[in-house]
Amino acid sequence: MEDTDKLIEQVLKLKQQKNTVILVHNYQIPDMYKIADFIGDSLELSKQAAKTDADIILFCGVKFMAETAKILSPKKTVLLPTLEAGCSLADMATAEKLKEMKKKHPKAAVVSYINTSAEVKALSDVCCTSMNAVKIVNSLPNEEIIFLPDKNLGRYVQSKTNKKIILWDGYCSIHHELNAEALTDLKKQNPNAMVIAHPECRTDILQVADHICGTGGMAIFAKLDKAKDFIVVTECGMTEKLREDAPDKNFHSFCNICPYMKTTTLPLVVNSLKNNQNEIKLPEEIIVKAKKALDRMLEFA
Repeated sequence: MEDTDKLIEQVLKLKQQKNTVILVHNYQIPDMYKIADFIGDSLELSKQAAKTDADIILFCGVKFMAETAKILSPKKTVLLPTLEAGCSLADMATAEKLKEMKKKHPKAAVVSYINTSAEVKALSDVCCTSMNAVKIVNSLPNEEIIFLPDKNLGRYVQSKTNKKIILWDGYCSIHHELNAEALTDLKKQNPNAMVIAHPECRTDILQVADHICGTGGMAIFAKLDKAKDFIVVTECGMTEKLREDAPDKNFHSFCNICPYMKTTTLPLVVNSLKNNQNEIKLPEEIIVKAKKALDRMLEFA
């Protein structure tokens, strides 16, 4: 505990010295919350990255999030404490495969989930998050939509629109592998609990849910809803965050752990800040093209 306190003190001192803003995703380990300037989901953190006055953005999340920050604030130095913080979902979509799909469906608009690489975003018409995906898809004039890379989120969007959604065969393993029967059993054990589930879950999970939303929506819903008990269906870190935000309520985890989100530690943050370690750099052409898709997304925020 003493070492942790010293590391936190070191981070806060370096942060001030180097005019740094620290953005922390909801799924990070609790130690990261203690050094954060902003904690949130991908959309909330994207908005902060776009408007910050800091010289350095240190992103406690995964690589595609740090890339997004660089695209939105290209003149800033963007740091990722560890390059081990990847995303298996983002890796399922490549620029080459997207080019092929665009040729097959020339009239379709490309909506890429924020969980994609900078190269994929650069080939997209607009990006989205789980919070605004339905709104963005319904706003487009195109009747056909290539939606990538998460097929479960894509199916959820399909249920909320009359447009034809062309699904990509990708998924977040953390959400995809959750078992609907086990969730139903947990709900029977806690009959008064509201089930809040992430739309990256499979359809059979979402059918059990009382409320479907991304992590930012979960934080709002849990605070405002009259219910006192909740079953939280997403990555395990979110339950910790909700317990901090609403200590008067009970939160039951139905979750898997994302190993990528747990790779960021305080020593890595100190090293990154001290030495500008793991700076995110992208080709200007990619930044310019991807920024158009992200700016369109932020218009809906």
